[in-house]
Amino acid sequence: MTGSGVKTAVEWLASVAPDPDACRWEWERNPLGVALLPAGRRWDVLILPGELGCPTLDVLSRLVTRPGPVLADFGEARTGFFVPPGTAARWLGTGVRSAGRGTWIVVPYPGRVTGGVRWLIPPDGSGALTDASLLELAMHEAAGQLARGQGGQRS
Repeated sequence: MTGSGVKTAVEWLASVAPDPDACRWEWERNPLGVALLPAGRRWDVLILPGELGCPTLDVLSRLVTRPGPVLADFGEARTGFFVPPGTAARWLGTGVRSAGRGTWIVVPYPGRVTGGVRWLIPPDGSGALTDASLLELAMHEAAGQLARGQGGQRS
């Protein structure tokens, strides 16, 4: 991610914070390199268990040129896909957690390595998100592959 791309991504992410300047300050000074941001304003997050999340991202990456932002926690136990706001309120998928209006998520500074949560696909600042319908199709395909013992591996 280039310097201007990081700046654009930081501005896009920080724009949802109640105090964007405080958010940027937190990213700069927090030894973990993370900030808490509210979901439900510009994006919701669908959180898949790791055994499904990474294979879903593999399938999704074959369907679209560039998926929206995707987070993974330490050890990739959970994978979070940024989707349009309102998706969390309508989502009915079993085993999938969601973060929408009224919830907060830990977000790392784009382009920096942290000790916990990290970007698998960092935001580019354009506001591009993963289409929830495509994500659902990718989840079904990934679950089918896992059931057949063909789970994909991320490198």
